This record gives sequence, structure tokens and C-alpha cells, in this order.
Amino acid sequence: MLRFDPFRDLDSITSAMLGTSLGSDRAPRFMPMDLYKLDDHYVLSADLPGVDPGSIDIDVDRGTLTLTAHRTAPDTDGVQWISSERFAGTYRRQLALGDGIDTDRISASYDNGVLSVTIPLAERAKPRKIDIDARRDTGEQRSIETHST
Repeated sequence: MLRFDPFRDLDSITSAMLGTSLGSDRAPRFMPMDLYKLDDHYVLSADLPGVDPGSIDIDVDRGTLTLTAHRTAPDTDGVQWISSERFAGTYRRQLALGDGIDTDRISASYDNGVLSVTIPLAERAKPRKIDIDARRDTGEQRSIETHST
């Protein structure tokens, strides 16, 4: 069976530079994730199938969000591998957070192998309305509503 893998050459180069094979229990592949903004918060969804929820660690330090998770290797005693593409080891991802994030309200859940992290915007970073006082020649005051982004 022939399979086309456009990343095989990149994996080979990386393996040669690191001295390990990618996908092994020593150097697992990266943690795939999506990140999007919804209303007044960001949502990060990371695929972590087969990871024990107790091994997941989420830290925020000096504006950096760090996600770490570990998948335990299966017992391989007496096993004759035909194919071994599911690796064990530690996943780690780091993201720089901007100043407009409310780090005290970051929350996370893990469901069906997907880690979901909700990253709320700080109040100071949310759009707000600013009233402008305008005076007419008659000395009468009136407010004009504008939007600030």
C-alpha cells in the first residue's frame, strides 16, 4: 500500500536534527488546536485524545499561557507491533497573551479528548460607549453617543 505524506521529508529533517524520531514516546508530535474569538472571550480547543485529565496542567505566568498534558505508553511486553502511530509522552503548547486578557477568569474543561480553554477579555479591553457633551451656540447641552473600539 502506497501512501502520500507531504510531511515525510520535514519529519525526516527534524528527526535528524533532534536525534529522535517524531511520534516516538520521546518526542511526540505537536498538540493540534483551534483558537477563535467569540463575543467577549477567546476559545482555545486542543485535541488530546487518550490523555488522562489529571495529567493536564494549565499555567499563566507573565503573559504566557502554557498547556501541558501527558499520555502514558501502553504496556508493550510481548507485543509484536504491526503499526505504531499513536505516541506516548508529553505535549506542551505555549501562547503569548495580550494585555487585554482577564487571566483571573480563564477556565477550562476536558470532554471526549478535547481540552477547551475559555480566555475572557478584560473589562478595559472590551468595546464601550463614550458620551460626548456638545454645546450649541444657545448654551444648551446635549449628549452625542459614540462607539470606541
